[in-house]
Amino acid sequence: MVEATLHDGNTIEVEVSGSGPVVLLPVDPQPVEGEQAEEMRKWGNDPALGRSLIDGLSDAFRVVAFDYQGHVMSTPKPATLTPGNVVRDLLAVADAVGAERFAYYGYSWLALSGLQLAIRTDRLTALVMGGFPPYGGPYAEMLRVTTATYELAAAPKPVIGPGSASKGSDDAYDWSSVEVTTTEDQTRQFVTLYEGLRGFDDRAARLTCPRLCFAGSADQIQYDERWGGVLVDIAGPLVRHRAEMEALGWDVEVLDGLDHMSAMQPPNVLPVLRPWLERTLAQDPRRGGSGPGE
Repeated sequence: MVEATLHDGNTIEVEVSGSGPVVLLPVDPQPVEGEQAEEMRKWGNDPALGRSLIDGLSDAFRVVAFDYQGHVMSTPKPATLTPGNVVRDLLAVADAVGAERFAYYGYSWLALSGLQLAIRTDRLTALVMGGFPPYGGPYAEMLRVTTATYELAAAPKPVIGPGSASKGSDDAYDWSSVEVTTTEDQTRQFVTLYEGLRGFDDRAARLTCPRLCFAGSADQIQYDERWGGVLVDIAGPLVRHRAEMEALGWDVEVLDGLDHMSAMQPPNVLPVLRPWLERTLAQDPRRGGSGPGE
């Protein structure tokens, strides 16, 4: 196991599997077990999501896996989780395993982090964004939601809000009636992240590396007034702006009928992600291969 030192001096464990072109994968290599795993399965979430993705890629790629989401939740960075520092952390992971060039796949806020990475370094061989649009993204809406979440987390009583999933009678997630147990620092760091993106114009971003984006066609969340009263529309920009994105060099996939949770599950991700990486990285003479750190 390798350790990388992040922007605040804390370290994160990095697991390296397989050989070939390097793919950075910010997922938890360790499956969730016990009662928590059973609860995750009830909502269609794979408790071994990270491990399933690693196993689905590591026979063809050198997969560099690290639980960045888990790290920031266990070691919050309320004042320092800025876009620039997130990029510093991702590059620190690549440096720790000796990967000068690498591909990156992230989902949701880790996808938008990949976009920030791509505009700040020339080391990417490929970028894959799942569950967040690279063009016309809902940055203002997410700032409102995360600000509301932080304010309620700072309240003296436990609150109900968009932290974990519940289902309504139509089997869809009811994001306005799920329980939040996050702390002030845990929620404040995401306000910091989206505040740092307040002036970011993703429509003006011009990238040179190969890139793919995907989302479920049903990936829309309407929050009630307690959570800012906003619609966070992930699928809409991919549908409405597909021609513009493709003209800018993006490959675009809309997964029929899937919502935010289902579109991140390995059986839906791997059939999109793996063949695209195989085609793309096979064409890159600078794609890079194995290096130190295993």
